[in-house]
Amino acid sequence: MISAQTARRAVWRPLWELPGRFELIVSLARRELVARYKGSVLGILWAILTPVVMIAIFTFIFAGIFGARFGARGSSWDYALYLFCGLLPWTMFQETLQHSSTTIVTHANLVKRVVFPLETLPVAQALSSLGNQMFGTLALVIATLIIHRELHVTMLWLPALVVPQLILTLGAAWLVASLGVFLRDIAQGITLVLMAWMYLTPIIYPESIVPERYRPFINANPFTALVRSYRRIFLEGVAPDWPGLAYFTACGLVLFVFGYWWFAKSRRNFADVI
Repeated sequence: MISAQTARRAVWRPLWELPGRFELIVSLARRELVARYKGSVLGILWAILTPVVMIAIFTFIFAGIFGARFGARGSSWDYALYLFCGLLPWTMFQETLQHSSTTIVTHANLVKRVVFPLETLPVAQALSSLGNQMFGTLALVIATLIIHRELHVTMLWLPALVVPQLILTLGAAWLVASLGVFLRDIAQGITLVLMAWMYLTPIIYPESIVPERYRPFINANPFTALVRSYRRIFLEGVAPDWPGLAYFTACGLVLFVFGYWWFAKSRRNFADVI
């Protein structure tokens, strides 16, 4: 019994020690963020330019050609803002999972170092992507001020959205990072899963156009509530969707615990596989 309890504590101990490794995590995240744009002419501006180009394309196709509209005003500029708002949390989540799928294999030299805390690698990926999101958020605020000529005080609710978003992302990152060691196809597979997941989330289209029979499936998607809350606090000037955010947080906590547990239990085999 004592041995089993000791084993359980050993699995969870690195998680409790993560706050004490904050400086290491920030250093890894900074290095990852700098490495993404190292040698490029525009540097960190790519963090803003990439979503802007994507938004321009989606706005032209869906708002210009198909006539899709968001918000009360219903202009193409409003569509671009709503789209930008939905892409911010999604892009952060997507980037983290795509990079986490290969992070353990990429840092194979660290796997055989028993003392190195491998669980910090996916965390650093998540913080690096969150840094990108903050640059995008700044661009969203500036664009909103230019187009709407006003900012809503409700945007101060942003930390209430970022915290559960980070919790869910970390759980998914740990799970994907572990699977990426044993299944090298996970990097390609996760791209397909994320593509399908994005189109099943009302990011490029408003929830109002979803047929009633499909609403339960859309609402069962936890990211629907998160995207809705981002749009509410930045563009509509109202509080987040608290029931939806509670559902998202519950899903995030479940994935956080399971993802870390899976990572901690499987890490003992990383060195043998790599």
